[in-house]
Amino acid sequence: MAKKIPLRQCIGCGEMKSKKEMFRVLKTEDEGIILDITGKKNGRGAYICGNAECLVKAKKTKGLDRAYKMPVAEEIYDSLIKEIETLESK
Repeated sequence: MAKKIPLRQCIGCGEMKSKKEMFRVLKTEDEGIILDITGKKNGRGAYICGNAECLVKAKKTKGLDRAYKMPVAEEIYDSLIKEIETLESK
């Protein structure tokens, strides 16, 4: 029997993709909202495609605000966009 691949929905474009193709944006008690590259840290997670464009879309549609049921500051979106762009350029 084939192993089931866990799918997650991107908060930017709304596409369903496998967990491995996506970045996890994490809300933690002590660190606030961070990018979890490993996907293993504890906290409430939302998923985003591996490109900065989807995060820009999520910023416009307030995707993280909906995922975490709380307002998310513009600076957090901006810092996450910079982080993803850094990973893309590697």
